Amino acid sequence: MSTPPEAFYSEERWQNWIDRIEAEDLDPEDESSARLLLNLQDDAAIAVAKVLSAYEEGTVEEDEAMAELAEIREIVLAEPGIEDEETAFLIDGVQTSLLCVFAAAEEFVAAGPVEEGEPHAYVQAAADAEAEEEFDAALAYCVQAGTLIIDGQDLDFEVLGEVEYGLVSEWVNGLDSLQSAVRDPEVIEEE
Repeated sequence: MSTPPEAFYSEERWQNWIDRIEAEDLDPEDESSARLLLNLQDDAAIAVAKVLSAYEEGTVEEDEAMAELAEIREIVLAEPGIEDEETAFLIDGVQTSLLCVFAAAEEFVAAGPVEEGEPHAYVQAAADAEAEEEFDAALAYCVQAGTLIIDGQDLDFEVLGEVEYGLVSEWVNGLDSLQSAVRDPEVIEEE
């Protein structure tokens, strides 16, 4: 049984979020602005979790799951075309966080979870790699942590307090959304 792509995510859904964010006067220090950005991120992570769930249940095959993930990735990581520089910067932060979510999901479908270790250890290795400016290695470690999260392990997000702000902290932020989505994939209403 095949599920139509619209069942997982659509360009229209992403654009509705972008339009709503553009209409707001975003202030990252404001709780409602931060919540709106987090909802945007969580909504995309939930779509990824639904693809993973369909794959694990056998309702979509590996190649179809990979195609669905690639389609969601293309929608979410596309240039949003936002005029306001600050808003564009905030959306870019969400996209950066979600990059790790997509990579972890694709790795999970292609190869399953990493065979050993705990998410926390991979995040620490990622932070160490980032400190050495080994960004590809840092992303790979975060992706491995993500495969373990998808497989049911939990990452204590207090680890963010141990990680300096940068790419790894952004990616771990995405893993937080992924963990919430795979544990409780409730739909976030756009309105």
